Amino acid sequence: MSHHDLKLGAPDCGDCPIRHRAVCARCESDELKRLEEIKYYRSFQAGQTVIWSGDRMDFVASVVTGIATLTQTMEDGRRQMVGLLLPSDFVGRPGRSAAAYDVTATTDLVMCCFRKKPFEELMSTTPHIAQRLLEMTLDELDAAREWMLLLGRKTAREKIASLLAIIARRDTSLKLKSAKGAFTFDLPLTREEMADYLGLTLETVSRQMSALKRDGVIGLEGKRHINVPNFDRLMEETGDDSDGGMLG
Repeated sequence: MSHHDLKLGAPDCGDCPIRHRAVCARCESDELKRLEEIKYYRSFQAGQTVIWSGDRMDFVASVVTGIATLTQTMEDGRRQMVGLLLPSDFVGRPGRSAAAYDVTATTDLVMCCFRKKPFEELMSTTPHIAQRLLEMTLDELDAAREWMLLLGRKTAREKIASLLAIIARRDTSLKLKSAKGAFTFDLPLTREEMADYLGLTLETVSRQMSALKRDGVIGLEGKRHINVPNFDRLMEETGDDSDGGMLG
């Protein structure tokens, strides 16, 4: 595995940018100290594989900065992106020895890693970690259901708007802000990656992004910097009702 293990200059847990959302979010100071003893940081360059599906995985981790993709390779060799790992998302499964998906760094990536066996032992004696991991697992299940809807029944325009809304919500949450009114964020995916993830052609993604810009739903600065004048307007374009379900 090509990566860098970081020992120097690693953020202290108290200063960590994902502290309020990560698996350690509910930990007390004594529990954080125990986590400190088994953690280390790994950095990956954009395009690098973090782990291949089926490989033995001797660590679990939280994404600190950057974005990674979860990909499944089908029997005929086609690859399907099945998920995004955004800052604070958890990688790996306690109790499972092998990776379920290919994990690839989309951007430069830093992960806070824990050796798996000590982490599993810590889970059994630290309810705050087990409780938070359960919450995150349920959130992951909700996200998977959201993606099933997104990929299956929505129009191309609704798919693009939904992806932008999901990333925008996470970005504002990490900054401890509310996804309301006007705000800006950086899109972590290229147009090609968006097309791959959403099951669309590159041309369709580009056309729909231009249409959303033309209609004033979003503003674009370069390829990646997104300005949202009104989040409610963006949500109207997703095809979801106010409860998060699909409009009939």
